[in-house]
Amino acid sequence: MENDIVKLISRFLTLTEKESTAFIECIPIISFEKGTILLKEGQISRDSYFVIEGCVRKYYIIDGEERTTEFYVEDESLASLQSYTNKTPSNHYFECVEDCKLAVLNYDKEQELFERVPKYEALCRMSMENDFGEQQEALAKFITSSPEERYKNLLETRPDLLQRVPQYHLASYLGVKPESLSRIRKRLTKR
Repeated sequence: MENDIVKLISRFLTLTEKESTAFIECIPIISFEKGTILLKEGQISRDSYFVIEGCVRKYYIIDGEERTTEFYVEDESLASLQSYTNKTPSNHYFECVEDCKLAVLNYDKEQELFERVPKYEALCRMSMENDFGEQQEALAKFITSSPEERYKNLLETRPDLLQRVPQYHLASYLGVKPESLSRIRKRLTKR
């Protein structure tokens, strides 16, 4: 498993042997079972993750109801940035919706890696800027589209989720009730 993290990072950076060792020492790859809660509301996040295999869901509990806001799959990173960087309690949850294999980066180990491998900090910054831009676009698209348009967009951009995630989580992600999602799907299959 130790070589897995080096293979992963080597996709983005050319590493010396010393730098490879730093990644092996600082970023373990851990398997989590489906249903594992990685972060709960109220906890201070100490870890960020990179999905090697599996799917993680981000959700909030509002008025006793779960509201899914994101799914993270292979080659995507996730962190509760506000909690992780400012050491404040999280206002959401991260849950494994499949068995997952994740690279886990602890905040203190991340700071150590920035010291040991300075070019890693630049990679993280560029990655965060890219992720932030994508999130802005996704939020704008969500706000300006109807539930049916959101579903069509999901079919176009993330069709794998339809096979991997329960329908009630998809409905929550699209901002509708499961019954409404069923009606949307029926309407679209009749066309």
